[in-house]
Amino acid sequence: MAILGRARWITLAVRPAIEAVFARHGLDSGEFDVLGTLLRSGPPYRLRPTELFRSLMVSSGGMTARLAKLESARLVSRVSDPDDARSLLVQLTNDGRRRAEAAFREDMQVEAELLAGITPAEREVLAKLLAKLAFSLAKDRSEPGSPLT
Repeated sequence: MAILGRARWITLAVRPAIEAVFARHGLDSGEFDVLGTLLRSGPPYRLRPTELFRSLMVSSGGMTARLAKLESARLVSRVSDPDDARSLLVQLTNDGRRRAEAAFREDMQVEAELLAGITPAEREVLAKLLAKLAFSLAKDRSEPGSPLT
């Protein structure tokens, strides 16, 4: 109770500051998750829609809605898959990449400020312990979207 209760309290306490970062960039956290996942995929910043929704643990319908909104805002585009002419890939646009990078930089700055109460060494220990807990809780360690993949 002491661990999970504090983990929940921390999540709820930091959420408004993090959500505010995304809002300043015209995004919500779900939209940033999509842009951030594409950004982390590296050049050419594109993935299959199924890779996105599995990675983000959202339904295909939820992913479709996010992608439609991001495409309407011209932050992502759908491009033909060079390996499968029947498929489309989701790709960051130049504006989507700029916005994702700016939101990411600001988010990392805010998160560093939120963690300022513990030393870098303590952060490293805490991160390792949380990873160990996440690993022990994962029912299927290969499950897409788990904190281990």
